[in-house]
Amino acid sequence: MSLSFIPHDPSFKFEFGQRIPGSQISRERAMLTLILGGVRSGKSRMAENLAADFPGPITYLATAQAKDTEMRERVALHRKHRPKHWKTIEEPIRVAQVVSDYPAPKNLVVVDCLTLWMTNLLLVDDAFETGRTELEALIAEVNRKRSNLVLVSNETNSGVVPMDSLSRRFCDEMGVLHQKLAGLSDDVILMVAGIPTWVKKESNGAI
Repeated sequence: MSLSFIPHDPSFKFEFGQRIPGSQISRERAMLTLILGGVRSGKSRMAENLAADFPGPITYLATAQAKDTEMRERVALHRKHRPKHWKTIEEPIRVAQVVSDYPAPKNLVVVDCLTLWMTNLLLVDDAFETGRTELEALIAEVNRKRSNLVLVSNETNSGVVPMDSLSRRFCDEMGVLHQKLAGLSDDVILMVAGIPTWVKKESNGAI
């Protein structure tokens, strides 16, 4: 299958809370959307807007660990943007387990983000045994196609090759994970400067 960029509408202005044209989430069948992009590219906002009109329960799975002032401020900002009726679960490691708790198309789970999740996994143990187990568990759960999923992740591999081994391992693992998830996804969206571009679109307007 060949992938190609779907040009965006130049007149389209993407703002928080705005409904995304042609992207209404339904409860008819479980679908997977992968949202990639750089830092401050609008990934989380895009995920929140895609989920805004979903007619069923929405669970927001946050993987960040607020261990310093800057991260606490970022977490607070994300919390402020999320609707009050969304259920928020903070889980830095066992993402697949949380996703498996909502096994029906009537549910929507937003995971934000896979990048921080990978960082957490790499720091659990040097052998990456926990990380490998959790990655395999997520792919297996995604393959079951039981719930609507919106996965947010940083596209980390568009720059220079990192100098240290841990950073190179991080980039390698993220690249492999993104390829696997993109292959399973109905939609893959690349965010650039706040503008969404569909790299892959099989949903025909319904997620």
